[in-house]
Amino acid sequence: MKEKRLIGRHTGQEKGPLLICFGGMHGNEPAGIQALSILFKLLELEPESNPDFRFRGRIVGLKGNLRAIENGVRFLDRDLNRQWCPEQVKRILNTPVRQLRHEALEILELHTAVMEEIQDYQPDEVIVLDLHTTTAYGGIFSIATDDPKSVNIAVELHAPVITGLLEGIQGTTLHYFNTENIGIETTTVCFESGQHEETLSVNRAIAAIINCMRTVGCVRSEDVENRHDALLIEYARGLPKVSELITTHSIRPGDQFRMVPDYKNFQKVKQGEILAFDRNGPIEAIEDGLILMPLYQKQGEDGFFLIRAVSQAVFQ
Repeated sequence: MKEKRLIGRHTGQEKGPLLICFGGMHGNEPAGIQALSILFKLLELEPESNPDFRFRGRIVGLKGNLRAIENGVRFLDRDLNRQWCPEQVKRILNTPVRQLRHEALEILELHTAVMEEIQDYQPDEVIVLDLHTTTAYGGIFSIATDDPKSVNIAVELHAPVITGLLEGIQGTTLHYFNTENIGIETTTVCFESGQHEETLSVNRAIAAIINCMRTVGCVRSEDVENRHDALLIEYARGLPKVSELITTHSIRPGDQFRMVPDYKNFQKVKQGEILAFDRNGPIEAIEDGLILMPLYQKQGEDGFFLIRAVSQAVFQ
């Protein structure tokens, strides 16, 4: 499994940060894996066209939920990106391997892979970029923690930043991969590059990785083509630069949740508008806002998120 999980690894001549990128933390989101595979090929070829190219630090690409990826589903037993709770990870690490199944094994193997990379490279800091896509079409966005460095990286991805989202969900990579849990200065950012099967989701994920490498100092600004910035800015055009969470609609087993068709990320909704249905009847927007990540797949614990723009500033 260890060899199957590694997408690629590139180490520069000069010591620098360790950038770990996850793709496929949900098994039905292939864009991040495809983007990382292309990126490592680009890094190999770059010195041929740009002899002055220098890479600082190390970048590692890892597949997330490997067993779910092989089955083409979001998860097998439980959503892997809701299981990264410190107490949960600690319990798994202290459980005999023969007693672990599916997502628990994924956590053990991913945690081991990350710690082995840290042990091998001995960096001063670790950056984690978690690449995702959504079931709905619409704008790209990034999610940061409360760490100012996380916010800075997210802003430099040229995508709307969503604040407060981590309060509406638990157990994501952003909750776990931090300095306290990893034991070395660690910063994590999540990037959502578009719809699951959209071809441009791969291109936008590549652009986000390259922008992240520039922001954390792995590559120089002069070595990054403007087209990467332009691609992200174009797809974020007209969207609010910063938004905050209003509410999360969580789904419980047996709810029979059904989203109203054709909602897109950042689509405006009005208070009282029927957004979905479940066994108790219609589910209405509790106030005016923008809808985010409406659920159009069978698996998932969150039906939708409702957000509001923090300021009037939008991407031009």
